[in-house]
Amino acid sequence: MVLFLLFPILLYLFHVILRDLRRIRKTSGHGPPNYPIIGCLISFYEHRNRLLDWYTELLTESATNTIVVHRFGAPRTIVTANPENVEYMLKTNFNNFPKGKPFTEILGDFLGCGIFNVDGELWHSQRKLASHEFSAKSLREFVMNALEEELEHQLLPLLESLACANEVVDLQELLRRLAFNIVCKISLGIDRFCLDPSLPIPPLARAFDMASEVCARRGAAPLFIIWKIKRWLGVGSERRLKDAVREVHAYVTVIIQNRKKKINQGEVRSEDDLLSRFISAGYEDEVIRDMVISFIMAGRDTTSAAMTWLFWLLSCHPDTEQELLKEIEYVREDVLGFESLKELVLLKACLCESMRLYPPVAWDSKHAIVNDLLPDGTPINAGDRLTYFPYGMGRMEALWGKDQFEFKPDRWFIEPDKERGALKKVCPYKFPIFQAGPRVCLGKEMAFIQMEYVVASILRRFEIRPVSSDRPVFVPRLTAHMAGGLKVLVRKRGPR
Repeated sequence: MVLFLLFPILLYLFHVILRDLRRIRKTSGHGPPNYPIIGCLISFYEHRNRLLDWYTELLTESATNTIVVHRFGAPRTIVTANPENVEYMLKTNFNNFPKGKPFTEILGDFLGCGIFNVDGELWHSQRKLASHEFSAKSLREFVMNALEEELEHQLLPLLESLACANEVVDLQELLRRLAFNIVCKISLGIDRFCLDPSLPIPPLARAFDMASEVCARRGAAPLFIIWKIKRWLGVGSERRLKDAVREVHAYVTVIIQNRKKKINQGEVRSEDDLLSRFISAGYEDEVIRDMVISFIMAGRDTTSAAMTWLFWLLSCHPDTEQELLKEIEYVREDVLGFESLKELVLLKACLCESMRLYPPVAWDSKHAIVNDLLPDGTPINAGDRLTYFPYGMGRMEALWGKDQFEFKPDRWFIEPDKERGALKKVCPYKFPIFQAGPRVCLGKEMAFIQMEYVVASILRRFEIRPVSSDRPVFVPRLTAHMAGGLKVLVRKRGPR
């Protein structure tokens, strides 16, 4: 059995060695030290616990803010923090830089043929449908109603009880449960799960967690063939992934079938949640299943991560928190509305600044179809992986100035030194938190609505104070999170 497992691995290693020996490397800018055959594997291993900051340092040292990485067992990778390169990848020559088979294989078992895991005509058709639905006023109203119901009936009463009991809670876990509830309501139209972190994680959420974790490990694996062999044999983490995906698929499939019956019987309006809208569009069950799973995946951990980091940053900057409270107090409504959220410009600036420093997706990759040349002169070979790097871009002095490491929401205003007014329109290729170009995030507006509504609703009623003074650790996975969560005490705000 051992020999049976070792043979394909040895065969693959032999292939990689021959490939690297034949390769004539073309380098551009700075990069990690390379050695024959193994490339930068030694440096990669040495910096494995701080890869994001290591890459940021290398990109800062590069005159073009671009580096070329050769790593044993992986395709030639170009990592860039150059906005011109990002625009070229995501817009100018979009057709040459799809997600590509290496990426879609990693998430294929989980996301299937959903919009975030496909290219070409299948992506285009789903994008067209989803774009129409996301722009509908009725969906926005549905989102606002879901937010009001979730906060007034679940989150705020729970925070009230935590404050009265002086009980420590993991804010990150609480916000993750909240985001999961909201995205399931919007995507599937299903009932809420319990927010209380003292109770077990709901089975569907647990299955999502497992699937996301194993897929992230696939992407970080030094040799892809290892996880492919484990999948073929059905062992270890790949077995857990298979079980989790089966559970998610079964759960969503039952909901689809039940929803179809209710729509046919006139019990559900087809213009409410996304699932009902996709069913009415006439897609097959499997495509609908993969689309809603993709939207749940995209909307669940991204908003909760951004809000968690913002609450921590505000605890470190009490003056900014007080200014934010004054802004929120000007909104006289007991329950925030869509129009009143537009008035919270400082809150939006704070969210943007938080995501600049701690982006929910630290990096994203495409794969070149044919040879190409980036605007900064970096040559691209067919099959190369191109990674744009929001985490590093948020830390480039060339893009944000000498105070690039500081939390300064004022940088998002046109005239920060005067009374705050309009926000700047920052180039999306300088701040690609929601991607940009043809694949720009369809849920961008909804994400801001959700985050602004939740943060403002919490701040106007409660103080959030971390119990530890230690600096949290940023952990990149499919979506980034705070290692170990954010343990906080919740206190009710007194009259002002």
